[in-house]
Amino acid sequence: MSAPEYTRSFNSNTLILVQEDITEMAVDAIVNAANKNLILGGGVAGAIKRKGGPSIQIECDRIGGTVVGGAVITGAGMLKAKYVIHAVGPVMGEGDEDRKRRSAVINSLRRAEENKLTSIAFPAISTGIFGYPLDRCANIMISEIAEHFKKQTSLKKVYICLWDESAFNVFIKELTSLPG
Repeated sequence: MSAPEYTRSFNSNTLILVQEDITEMAVDAIVNAANKNLILGGGVAGAIKRKGGPSIQIECDRIGGTVVGGAVITGAGMLKAKYVIHAVGPVMGEGDEDRKRRSAVINSLRRAEENKLTSIAFPAISTGIFGYPLDRCANIMISEIAEHFKKQTSLKKVYICLWDESAFNVFIKELTSLPG
């Protein structure tokens, strides 16, 4: 049985919502919901560490960290993806969360462009232990990806991987309400 999927085209680009384990995605890059110290602990980062092996953390240690809203790129170790983009989303309550959330998406897309990637898969960054509201996450992610598709881009497919059906449905509602 294949994973639930919802697709929307923007010119020659495609945004795909999928209910799937992001570590199983065979794309150019997956996005890790990182912390600012780039320590692969729990959640998405923990799954990336377990399945990708120690080389990813070794590269993160060399980089040393990034700011909230920032994104850096490493190899993907033993994952199906070629790269991992580590995006640091905000912790709810730290202030200016929406701007930081937006920056994490934009900077992830920039790292993909800098490396001429054609496909990338995002999780719902910051909605786990960081406590960011899922509906706000969906709004920001989808609007920034749609905006990115208006420009000349190497990215042809952008996936948003959602872990459960309720999150998947929140993102479908947001994507179907987008004009155009």
